[in-house]
Amino acid sequence: MLKISGAGLPFFERIQMFLIVGLGNPGAEYANTRHNVGFMAADVLHDKFSFAPFKAKFDGMIAEGKIGGEKVHLLKPQTYMNLSGNAVVKAAHFYKILPENIVVMHDDMDLPCGRLKAKLGGGSGGHNGIKSIDAAVSPNYNRIRIGVGHPAGSGNDVVNYVLGGFSKADKALVEGNIELIAESIEVLLEKGIAEYSNRLGMLLRK
Repeated sequence: MLKISGAGLPFFERIQMFLIVGLGNPGAEYANTRHNVGFMAADVLHDKFSFAPFKAKFDGMIAEGKIGGEKVHLLKPQTYMNLSGNAVVKAAHFYKILPENIVVMHDDMDLPCGRLKAKLGGGSGGHNGIKSIDAAVSPNYNRIRIGVGHPAGSGNDVVNYVLGGFSKADKALVEGNIELIAESIEVLLEKGIAEYSNRLGMLLRK
């Protein structure tokens, strides 16, 4: 599988264009599950910034638009979570977007509902979608981690938990956090992940 790097693509000029990816699983049965908060966030960005309609391409659904003054391609992989990297690498290669201009929004069980974190690079935290993108592209892309909490009890049935729905209270927290992402995403694109992480921290403390 092709990987993206400056060395691997020597003829690519740096193009100020971004690929924002929301992770999830396709199909109505997964639509409101914890594992699909990335899709939910992508849909909010799509509507808030009046993107063109989603079209089927690159093993995903992709839409084009602008956030602030930046050109953005918004991608929802349709490969199921474990193969998300297939869609991301195809779109990134086609549009000549390097990893530092890729933003991935995903669920994170290590963060409670109501928490958000943003960082550049790092480990997968056991998230299969992130593992797939790391292997296909590079680990050195921007991540927005949306807290969904962890299953209680010693059994820790992780699969059923992430594929399950939210309680009313948790859904309100997650939806509020997705709105914070949409309100502040321009900071990430214009000033970088460190400034964006600081902005999220300030918004969450309000």
